[in-house]
Parts: sequence; C-alpha cells; structure tokens
Amino acid sequence: MSLIRMNDVTVSFDGRQVLREVFFRLEARDRVGLIGRNGSGKSTMLKLALEQVAPDGGTVTLDDGLKLGYFSQFSELDGTATITETLEGLFGDIHEIEDELASIDAAVAIAAVGTSDDDAKELDRLITRQAELFELMEHKGGWDYQRSIDRALTTLGFDEAHRTSPIDDLSGGWRNRAALAKIVLESPDVLLLDEPTNFLDVAGVEWLEAWFREFRGAAIIVSHDRTFLDAVVTRIVEVENFHLHEYPGNFDEYVVQKQFRLKTLEQQFVHESELLAFEAEGISDRREALKASKASNSTTGKNLGKQLAGIKKQRAPRPVDQIITEIYSGLHIKDVLCRVDQLGKSYGDKRLFEGLTLEIRRGNRIAVLGANGSGKSTLLRVLMGEERPDEGSVDWPKGVGVVSYNRMLAELDDDDTITHAVNALPDSLALTATRKSVGRFLAMFQFSEAELKQRIGTLSGGQRARVAMAQCLLSGASVLLLDEPTNHLDLSSTQVMERALLHFPGAVVVVSHDRFFTEKIATRYVEFGAAGSGVAELAVSAA
Repeated sequence: MSLIRMNDVTVSFDGRQVLREVFFRLEARDRVGLIGRNGSGKSTMLKLALEQVAPDGGTVTLDDGLKLGYFSQFSELDGTATITETLEGLFGDIHEIEDELASIDAAVAIAAVGTSDDDAKELDRLITRQAELFELMEHKGGWDYQRSIDRALTTLGFDEAHRTSPIDDLSGGWRNRAALAKIVLESPDVLLLDEPTNFLDVAGVEWLEAWFREFRGAAIIVSHDRTFLDAVVTRIVEVENFHLHEYPGNFDEYVVQKQFRLKTLEQQFVHESELLAFEAEGISDRREALKASKASNSTTGKNLGKQLAGIKKQRAPRPVDQIITEIYSGLHIKDVLCRVDQLGKSYGDKRLFEGLTLEIRRGNRIAVLGANGSGKSTLLRVLMGEERPDEGSVDWPKGVGVVSYNRMLAELDDDDTITHAVNALPDSLALTATRKSVGRFLAMFQFSEAELKQRIGTLSGGQRARVAMAQCLLSGASVLLLDEPTNHLDLSSTQVMERALLHFPGAVVVVSHDRFFTEKIATRYVEFGAAGSGVAELAVSAA
C-alpha cells in the first residue's frame, strides 16, 4: 500500500491556482526528485503531505502510523540546548538500555559473590536479561550512535564551538545544518526535504548522498542540485502548469525523456496547426461565399489570421544564445582585470589562506572550491573590498567594474519594482541594449510583463534571487563575484544563468557546492584545503 496518496488534488491561494488534478503515489523505498519553477507548487506538495495545507478539492491520505521527517531550507530548529544535546536526546531508548545495563553490571557483581540458590537464579536471570539487552542494542545500532552523531556533525562542518553553542545562538546557515543532522539521525519512514543541499559544501553533499545509500525509507526531495538528484532519486516528478509530469529514473534520464516529450508535443502542435489551417480555409471559403451574397464576415477572418500568426511567432523563438550575445555585444572588456599578489587572511589564530597569487583575465570562469569554513566566501569579500587582507594586495585596474551577487541580493529595495531594480544600475546594459533584447533576456528568466511591475517586497526567496542575478548579468561590470548563486534558483533559471555566464565576455569568480554547475562553466579552479587543517593550501589549476 502507498505511504502517501494524493487523489485529484486541487490547491489555490488567494484565488491563484497552484495545483490542479494532481495524482501522486509514494511507495516504500521511493526517492522522488520534485522539480519545477519557483512558485510552481513544489513546497505546497510537501505541505500537503505534512497536512499543513488542506486541498481545495481531492484527498491526501497517509499510511497509518507513518513517521515523517521534514527539512526546510528555512530552519525551524531553535532552543537553548546545543546541537550535541539535541542529537543525544534522539536516542532516549538507547540511554534507557545503557542505564539498565549499568544496573545489571552492579547487580551481577553482587549476585556473583552469593552462595545461595536464589543468588544463582538471580545471576542467571541477570545474565539472560543482559544478553537480551545486548541483542537489542545491536538491533538499534546503540553501540555506534555516538560515532554516528560525531560523523554527521564533523561532515557537516561543526567544530567544537558550534557543537557547544545554544542553537538560538547559531546563524541561519548553521541552524539548517543542525536541522539536517537531526532529521537524518531520526531515520523517519519518509523524508520530506526542501533544498537540503543549500548551505552544504561538497563534502557535506557527498556525505548526504552516502547516507541515502543506507537509508531504507522513502523520500520526496525538492532540489535544484542536479548531481545530487542524479545520485539519489529513482524518479523525477516535475510540477508544470499546475500538473505533475512523472519521469522514471534519475535526473540524466529525465533530461532525455523530457526532450522526447517536448518533441512529441511539438509534433502534436504541428498537427493541430494543420487542422486549424484547414479550418481557416473553410472559414475563408465561407466568407467569400457570404461576400458574394453581400454578407461580409471579414472581421472574424482577420482575427483568426492574427491568431495563427501569433501562434507561429510563439513557436519559433530566437535561439537563447543569440539573445544573450546580443545583450553583451556592446560590452568591451580589458585583457587583465585583476591582479592578486601574495594574498593572506586570518581570523584570530585560524589561518584561512596565504600566498595566493593569480591574475583574473577576460574569459576566466574561476570556481573556488573547498570545505565549509575554509575561506572561500572570505576570499570573495576580500576581492570585493568588503574585508581587508592581512597581507598581499588586490589590484583592480582603472575602469574595471566588479559586482557581487550577494551584495545585490542583500541590497534589494522592497519598495522597488523588478523593472526599476534591473534598469536603475548606472552602467546597466539595459540602458544600451535594445528594449526588445532586454525584454527577451528577462523573459528567459521567467519574468512576465505583469511580474516586472511587482514590488520586490512581494517576491519569494527564489524570485528575489532571480532579480539579483538578472541585475548582475545586466550590470555592465567586467567581473562577477558569485557566492552560491544556485541556492534558491530553480533549474530553468540556473540553466539560463549558465548560458549567460558561458557567453559573458568578462570574468566570473564563483563559490559553489553545485558540482554540475561548476563543471559546466569553470575554466580554472582555486581549491582550498580542509577547514581547520591549519594553514590552508591553495591549488590553482585549469579545468
């Protein structure tokens, strides 16, 4: 029997359709990758399973006694307990067994010195009970639970300070990691994960992938991380135009099947277009006949002709790459954009990096890799001038513009409209490129004409991320500094960003744990050593 069943489900919010006629089944050991555009209804699907949202129509049914584990990228974990105490609390049954074993040890020591038959019987009873508890500990994995806690916290980057701080004192990112550690150690029947790889480094993501290989439950995973989906899921469910479209297999197989489906739809459209053309001919014949009898119906024919022309125009868009190169055609970039010489930075006694020397040149796509806390984001802030290095220098030649995606995102004005936010930058390409080109570029980022008039304060996190990324790509700067740019972006927006970055004539320096993304765009790598390993070594290499 299915663990979760959704039958003919419809959901609307404030009169806006979100899901319609949704049919979904989650079976035991299913690993479903739930994908779709920002705002398409992915998180709503999870909330339906959690019974946090009630459907307007249809039914949502969960198997009796089903234990759910839910992770949100906006962690709800809080309290004055430390993460270590919180995780220890998950193993209350193990602690009870340990306490009973300790009491048995003490009782065995007393009974063993006794000489009466009662003492012998009590000793036998204690040894039998001890064997039962040993077997129970083995079954529950009780001998290794502390090692499991330590392994999870270590891989997720928790040092001693983070382990002993109250959860309320942790930043949002660290709370997310704490929540993820808690959920995976709880081992629920069904995991509901909303962007679990955000705020994880590559080692953390790989640990989560390895953990999934041992996990015996089912999962629904909302994620934009294609490599993670490829490693973990058994099928892809895409939320598109209020409905679900299912593709068996991992993400690689989804790409092939989706291409085939789109070709099939295109063929269906061609047949429909041909039928409409025949219908138009019939209308035209009728109109001519009516005209002959002085009963003109030309208005209907004109409207139909315009409709057919409009359909043809919509089905033959200009290639994505041509739209992007058109935007960047007037952007002139120097050969050498930045010189970094013997750069070093420390925080207290912790040395992050030293002796970093490199040139950032036109066309470079530099991916900065390394564990959480190793200094990747600090390097970007030093390059941006937001932090001073302890030694060495960063030299930006005169006239070289540089923008930070994270600063753009942080400085979005809630009262501003999307159109003004994108166009208002002093050197924005929106001021030099044609309005038509800019419109097409923004349309690729899923901004409709109506949405462009929305105020920033009304947008979701994913929509705000798209605005900030559009600002960066249209900024007119020569160098883009991007810190985890795929977080909060949906797959289609990430793909558009990738195409834009590949055609961008300047240089890009990007910190990202998204392996699929970095492998597609990087031409050079700067790799940091492990966090906490002392002085971090930096390896600069070509892709």
